[in-house]
Amino acid sequence: MAKRTDVKKVLIIGSGPIVIGQAAEFDYAGTQACLALKEEGYEVILCNSNPATIMTDTQIADKVYMEPLTLEYVAKILRYERPDAIVPGIGGQTGLNLAMQLERKGILKECGVQLLGTSSQSIERAEDRELFKEMCESIGEPVIPSQITYDLEEAKKAADQVGYPVVLRPAFTLGGTGGGFADNEEELIEIGRQAFALSPVHQVLIEKSVKGYKEIEFEVMRDSNDTAITICGMENVDPVGVHTGDSIVVAPILSLNDKDLKMLNDSAIKIIRELKIEGGCNVQFALNPNSSEYYLIEVNPRVSRSSALASKASGYPIARVTAKIAMGMALEDIPVAGGTAAIEPSLDYIVAKFPRFPFDKFADAPNTLGTQMKATGEVMGIGSTLEECCLKSVRSLETGVCHFHLAKFDSFSDDELFDYIKEFKDDNVYAVFELLRRGASVEKLHEVTMITELFLESFKKIVDMENTLKKNKGDIEILRAAKIMGFSDEYISSLWDTPEVEIYQTRKANGITPIFKMVDTLHTGKYIAYLYSSYTGENASRLSDMKKIIVLGAGPIRIGQGVEFDYSTVHAVQTIRRAGYEAIIINNNPETVSTDYTTADKLYFEPLTPEDVMAIIDFEQPEGVIASLGGQTAINLAQPLMDRGVKITGTDCAAIERAENRDSFNAIIKELGIPQPAGKAVTSIEEGVKAAAEIGYPVLVRPSFV
Repeated sequence: MAKRTDVKKVLIIGSGPIVIGQAAEFDYAGTQACLALKEEGYEVILCNSNPATIMTDTQIADKVYMEPLTLEYVAKILRYERPDAIVPGIGGQTGLNLAMQLERKGILKECGVQLLGTSSQSIERAEDRELFKEMCESIGEPVIPSQITYDLEEAKKAADQVGYPVVLRPAFTLGGTGGGFADNEEELIEIGRQAFALSPVHQVLIEKSVKGYKEIEFEVMRDSNDTAITICGMENVDPVGVHTGDSIVVAPILSLNDKDLKMLNDSAIKIIRELKIEGGCNVQFALNPNSSEYYLIEVNPRVSRSSALASKASGYPIARVTAKIAMGMALEDIPVAGGTAAIEPSLDYIVAKFPRFPFDKFADAPNTLGTQMKATGEVMGIGSTLEECCLKSVRSLETGVCHFHLAKFDSFSDDELFDYIKEFKDDNVYAVFELLRRGASVEKLHEVTMITELFLESFKKIVDMENTLKKNKGDIEILRAAKIMGFSDEYISSLWDTPEVEIYQTRKANGITPIFKMVDTLHTGKYIAYLYSSYTGENASRLSDMKKIIVLGAGPIRIGQGVEFDYSTVHAVQTIRRAGYEAIIINNNPETVSTDYTTADKLYFEPLTPEDVMAIIDFEQPEGVIASLGGQTAINLAQPLMDRGVKITGTDCAAIERAENRDSFNAIIKELGIPQPAGKAVTSIEEGVKAAAEIGYPVLVRPSFV
């Protein structure tokens, strides 16, 4: 089919505020969609209510309505603007549900608005549990034994018939909201009350639990000509039972044999064709770890957090292509990275996504994981090996660790550690590493956690290298091997009891420095400035003669540091480019606009640590580094970089110190004669108690540099 010429004006519905289960990935998708449609000459109207996103900038859409995302307000916009069409699958579950409501209420028909891309019937079949089950059975795709229920009494009867344990899955909710596992009727009643209340259609699927199976995902794409391709296969490190948004995810799929991989891939393509989805789609499977038995878990007929991950893991712009398919374009007619969107990406590297959880802010909240997403965001590491990308990811999380070691578990006994990992928890991987250090076998750990042995073997290689480093302090070849595996200078310095700067100097003196490889999955021969570091292979990053400025990104989305810093990072890049400089971004968050490789002149997808950033600075030799626009992540890098001789452009370290250090700030305020509450900077609990007594309660406790 050719591009639609009967459509002139298109409405895009955004995703609203950042919430757990719906973070920056929809800012990325919505921005891509708006720009893609404008590129094709359509007038784009955007409705969204989030002021922190780049999507709601006036330059992204032709018109932005900063309005509540409710049926009433969107209907008003439709009646006033009279767009020709609406694209429903871009704004996450919020946008999808609103589009479906507008269709059901007859508002689209009243205003003469077409639903483009995936049809409402296809969305219904994918999202409605009963219709989805019927569709799977009609095409011979295995689904987990289940029953649809509409109240608690029906749910209790269904659970008895299906057999406990069961999982409750409410229809049309976001990130598994309202669902969960029930081992008995008491738990079913407790979860069920919330599940029925939260489902907008009061429908809950009671499904037989396959907790412990492998969870495999495919991101697939189809156009209206029925051309369908696989963009990215992904494998959850955690088994079924943990929401994929809360799981460590690896791409490409590593642990399946060719037969099982083809079987699931063929199934995903068969399903997207049967559903007649036009655009991107996420298909999730549960695979028996001991056989080729599999079940279809669910299908997302829209872009999702997995779509953002798949886009960045493969370099394939899923939301951009989805928007163009909605306008009638065929995959072969959409240009991507020097080729076309019809070419299936092929990864010659490994990617690991690690979730970022909010339990540092909610220390008393239970850190158990289940079918409801709890992660606020995520990071991604790209490496030549599984070990390297996992180690990059863990030091990108900004949780105070640079390696798979958490001091919390040092005092646990072996029995306590094994008890701890029997349930899914946010920090289980650190407990698994501690058990490996104590000699626990891969077989025993697999039996308890159901983590695939391939991943546990990879974790064991990291532990073995720790032991080798401890026994060979100062050995240059061991140092080289550790760097190839992905170990940080900071962790090696702790094992060798040597200052980190000495590790860095030793490396440089012996030529142990990283090169930068290119993310080039369509293999068209075009240079793509989307880069990651490695200690093996040849350098692919091209140096230009232009003056360069590096902008430090904001890292993962977490409470207190949301999408607003990605907004400022993107604006910085645009300003730098307009001023005639080469703009370079360093960031590690796969959900964001800043990590779209077309945003800056160069994107380095790397951890935001002094070591990793310095490697890029050493190579690029920029005029300066901007650290004041990436939130606390970037601010905290300013001093370590300046100590290493880097020029901090804009707000410098002295100014940051004056603003962030409570003592320095108080002195300036006093000097300027500006009244402020009585206060005192302290460095211990004892000093704090004493200061509070002097000042008088109530007091406010404010930490510096957070």
